[in-house]
Amino acid sequence: MTDTDKLFCVLLVEDDPADAHLTRVAFNEARVLLNLRHVEDGQAAMDDLLAGKEDRPDLILLDLNMPRMDGRAFLKAIKSHDSLRRIPIVVLTTSDAESDIIASYDLGAAGFIVKPIEIDHFIHQVQQLEGYWISLVQLPRH
Repeated sequence: MTDTDKLFCVLLVEDDPADAHLTRVAFNEARVLLNLRHVEDGQAAMDDLLAGKEDRPDLILLDLNMPRMDGRAFLKAIKSHDSLRRIPIVVLTTSDAESDIIASYDLGAAGFIVKPIEIDHFIHQVQQLEGYWISLVQLPRH
């Protein structure tokens, strides 16, 4: 497999095992081919990214409310790091609070998605993510 054949890589930063599983199921149901990695909080995500042991993600899906380092602190940390700041980050959370939406964009999020309760709606959202981030936009090479 060449670099151009490489699977799209998504880093899921999510502390809730059920939500992480649901996200994986949604990508599978949407038939999206990708490399989905999962870490449980912002600190684990920074450790993963800075260690460089695996492929740098093409997209990060970020929950906001997590232990150790929450989503807001993660956004601040990654956007202040020269080699990581260009990775697009979509906040994927249960919160629909206007203050969370504004703070996320102010901190450099590329998008904000409220997780729906119904699995069919969530699968539809994942398909929309795929259509935009994987099929439509041109991302910088690492």
